[in-house]
Amino acid sequence: MWLTEKFGLSVPLVGAPMANVSGGRLAAAISAAGGLGMLGAGSAVSADWIRTEGAVAADGGNPYGVGLMAWSVKDHPEHLDAVLELKPALVSLSFGDYAPYVGLLQEEGIVVAMQAGTVADAREAIDAGVDAIVARGAEAGGHGRNAVATLPLLQAILDLTDLPVLAAGGISGPRGLAAVLAAGAAGGWVGTAFLTCAEALTPDTVRARVIEADETDTVYGTVFDAASRAGWPDEFGGRALRNAYFDTWEGREAELKADDAGHGDYVAGVRAADPTRTSIYAGQGVGALTGQTTAAEVITSFARYRTYLQAAQQT
Repeated sequence: MWLTEKFGLSVPLVGAPMANVSGGRLAAAISAAGGLGMLGAGSAVSADWIRTEGAVAADGGNPYGVGLMAWSVKDHPEHLDAVLELKPALVSLSFGDYAPYVGLLQEEGIVVAMQAGTVADAREAIDAGVDAIVARGAEAGGHGRNAVATLPLLQAILDLTDLPVLAAGGISGPRGLAAVLAAGAAGGWVGTAFLTCAEALTPDTVRARVIEADETDTVYGTVFDAASRAGWPDEFGGRALRNAYFDTWEGREAELKADDAGHGDYVAGVRAADPTRTSIYAGQGVGALTGQTTAAEVITSFARYRTYLQAAQQT
């Protein structure tokens, strides 16, 4: 299998890069357990943060990756410079014009992946020369498109290309991983399952809200992006847990972008880690989370995918 052979993994799983969640400690723990951990380098971090957390991720000597947003790299080229210095095994570069950076990363021996939300996205990635494509379905937490569910998108992209294709969105446990592997994916790209890990940057109040949530509690939209003013392009909304702040501003995103009081309320909510006002990005697999765990325990659970693959082959 490409993913396990390329990076020396025992489980074909990548810990998706999640801003404000996956720092160096979580990335290192995932990689040490047999998956591939990634840093979530959000637009608000500094280049020094990337260097520092990258050093933590690399400390155990295992491969790791970094997730960058192309629209942010355009404004913060120092983020790319820091990643080029670190030379992680994998870089996810998506959401914007990423094509100019693909060759620069590959010249340093870095594998480049792109998250595609449609077949058209995948075609653009192929033309840009990426090494792997992540079929990111609408079920996935965090930012991306809300256009196509994971399974139909995965099948369509697999039919389109011979490049390795990883599946993202709704993969909450070993059954989900077995399902996408059986369909032909090179591995799973999993974020939500790691939200409550002890090694994650997730605040305690947010952990508690995530644990109590079920699969129906997520919403998709641009409310939190309008509130944060971080610069996310409107075409890439985000899937997060519904809360009072979202309900107040849904449908009024244009107004929110210019409302200083609304912006201030959101910022205060983020700083206080108030689940009613901050963005808690999570996918539809959030209902599977029932408590705090460790990255190693999550990876061990996903390793049971072999049991489900074997059972399917025997039927």
